[in-house]
This record gives sequence, structure tokens and C-alpha cells, in this order.
Amino acid sequence: MTDAGGVGERGSRWIVDLDGVVWLAGEAIGDPGAAVAALRARGVDVLFATNNSAPTRGQLVRRLGRVGIDAAASDLVTSAHAVAGLLQPGERVMLLGDKGLREALDERGVTVCLPGTTRVDAVVVGWTHVFDFDVLAAAAAAVRDGARLIGSNEDPVHPTPNGLEPGTGALLAAVATAARTSPVIAGKPHQPMVDLVRARLAEAGTTGRVLVVGDQPATDGRLAAQLGAAFALVDSGVTGPGTGVADVPVALRAATLGELVDRLPSAS
Repeated sequence: MTDAGGVGERGSRWIVDLDGVVWLAGEAIGDPGAAVAALRARGVDVLFATNNSAPTRGQLVRRLGRVGIDAAASDLVTSAHAVAGLLQPGERVMLLGDKGLREALDERGVTVCLPGTTRVDAVVVGWTHVFDFDVLAAAAAAVRDGARLIGSNEDPVHPTPNGLEPGTGALLAAVATAARTSPVIAGKPHQPMVDLVRARLAEAGTTGRVLVVGDQPATDGRLAAQLGAAFALVDSGVTGPGTGVADVPVALRAATLGELVDRLPSAS
């Protein structure tokens, strides 16, 4: 375990993942509302950072409200907006993704095209259930014709109450393999998401310790390393209890977000 001193003190900032930490497919894990309320009562600021590009920010705010967390759009950083930052207004994009990506691309002024559209500047892949052979063939053909391939993230699986489902990384790998190329990744732990989180921390004037809380060392743990922050691993999502962690320093580990907060020393 690495040093976690000061992460529960006033002025510190927690960057909290959503899927596998706050909820599973929108179903609350424990009582995340009480956990976040306890952090805020201690003077800890909370920022939610997710690789899931499917929901819009409004949908995420409403889902957080349903599990007892009062949040605004400014409390969220998503891989959809990291993707948008890699594109220029006016570029044409073939989108394999859901409403969250569409929202971010529309806000950026990007022209969103359906699979099969010819002459696009980029193919963007996010988490979606709308994916079949024809979509794969069209996306791969566009990339072979010169379009850039951008993925919202490379997470191979997505945690749900019924177990792990294929994640964006699985869909992205299919397109990359068929197109014989390597994609650019926007989400955690890659630089576009790191830059977004750093900008949000600067806007908030964060002066205390920063703790990244997540269920995946490969994404959340490495994001923490990129930020120079501590990493807390929870066993409620992709990484189960007793699973070993290699190459990523872990400052704290708990079964759930609630247990993690309960184990903090009493506020001074």
C-alpha cells in the first residue's frame, strides 16, 4: 500500500468512477449517497469521472440523483467529452456510439454521420448495443479509406448486476483488427481524459491531496499515476475481492465506496 495520508481532509479531492463503484447498470452499490454526503461534510470535493460514453450528462445527473447524490453537470467528466476534444468543428464523423457521444460531438460542432457514410474524417467508437457485422464492415472500410479511428476507451468489459458484458474495448478491437490499424484512445488513463481532469481540478482550485477511486487498476489506477494522485481500489465492479494487483500502487482498498469512506480517520 502507498501513502494515503490527507485524502480525507478538508480541501482534498476525490475523483470517483461510476460503473462498478457507484452503481452497476444504474443499480446502487450499497448507499453511495450517504458516502458522498459524508465526504462533502468533511470538506472533501467529489468529481465523477467515467469511461462510459453512452449516457448524456443530463442522464448521469438524474441517475446520480436516483441513488441519493446531488450533482451538477460540472461535477462530471466523461470519455465522450475527451473524444470531442480530439476533433475539430466541422469534421465529419462516423459514430458507433450512443447519446452521450452524440451530445458531446454536437456541442463540439462535429457533423455526425451514420455507418456507411462515405468520406468521413474519423470513426468514433463508444459503448453501444447497436453493433453488428454491417456496422463493423462500414467502420473498417472508412478507416481503410483514411479516416482516423478514435475510441472512447479500451475497457474490454463493462460491469453489470448480472456479471461482465463486452465493453467498448471489445467493439473497438473488432474495428481496429478489421481496419488493420491502431486506434487513438480518449478515456482513462489516456492523455485526453487526463487533461480534462487536470483542467477541472485547476478550475476548482484544488489544493489538497487527490484520490482516484475506481474498480479497475488498468484505467483508474493508471489515471491516478498520471495525475500524481493516490489510488483507492474498490472490489465492487470489475476487480473482485482477493484479486491481485500488479504494477499499480494501491493506497487503499475496500469492498465498496461506502466502506472506503467509513474507514477514514475521524475528521479533525
